[in-house]
Amino acid sequence: MELRQIQYFVAVAEELHFGRAAERLHIGQPAVSQQVRRLERELRTQLFDRSSRTVTLTAVGRALLPEGRELLKALDSFADKAQRLAEQSASTFRVGISSALGQRLDDFLDALPDRGAGTRFEFQTLDAHTRLEEVRAGRLDAAFVRGVDHAPGLRLLTLWYDPLVVALAASHPLAERDRLDLADLAGLPLRMASRGENPVLFDTVVSACREAGFEPAFGPPSTALQDTLAEIGAGAAGWTLMYPTAANTVSSRRIALLPLTGEPITIRMSLALRENADPARLDLLTATSTEVRRKVAGEN
Repeated sequence: MELRQIQYFVAVAEELHFGRAAERLHIGQPAVSQQVRRLERELRTQLFDRSSRTVTLTAVGRALLPEGRELLKALDSFADKAQRLAEQSASTFRVGISSALGQRLDDFLDALPDRGAGTRFEFQTLDAHTRLEEVRAGRLDAAFVRGVDHAPGLRLLTLWYDPLVVALAASHPLAERDRLDLADLAGLPLRMASRGENPVLFDTVVSACREAGFEPAFGPPSTALQDTLAEIGAGAAGWTLMYPTAANTVSSRRIALLPLTGEPITIRMSLALRENADPARLDLLTATSTEVRRKVAGEN
């Protein structure tokens, strides 16, 4: 039994005429007659009484007509739902993010062109390595990543460059300045995540310290930024560097946040997506990246 046989049966039952049913179905009348006959053979019962002038439903045909209509209704519902899900999937964008994006995520969403207005975003906060792996596997459509210059199989769209700011105790004499030279901090322990925890930040800061003429003296490694800031604010010797978006969350009067003089220490933020990303989606994200990069550059 095929669904088209049920469709032909319902059409003939409602028209009570094979010719009109064929016109309604946009197929030839012989095909309708053939499929209805085949259905009757498979059901081992007659659905229509046929004469040279009239077509009427048998008692079995009348009893099966509501069931046939329900089957076709269910088929339509199935097809409609499949289409809605396909459209929803096409317009849903799954993005991996970090916990320190702050208002920059708003900047990204604000920069979407009008043609991206119907896009629905789903965000997942994951570590950087997992974000990239999820994009490669296709479980994420894109991911925000810092400090990555090359990722096999992925395309990187530059979004902005984060200038790091210094955080140290507000009671420290250096906190009275408007800006700091990185070399001024040579005598203080550097409190930051280990290289294993955040290799991009670690390597960037250590390289900048060496260029400033000193080897950083590390204090206890930072496991959570807020814990480190609380300890520094409570009197523990040390300093750290923060992304500007995270700096906006610091409300303690015991912590001073200062920019660096000269060339800032920056870390690139990119949007990673697969090399074979959908061309229309790639075009949309490229335009968004260009716009948000222009906006952030204007702020800095």
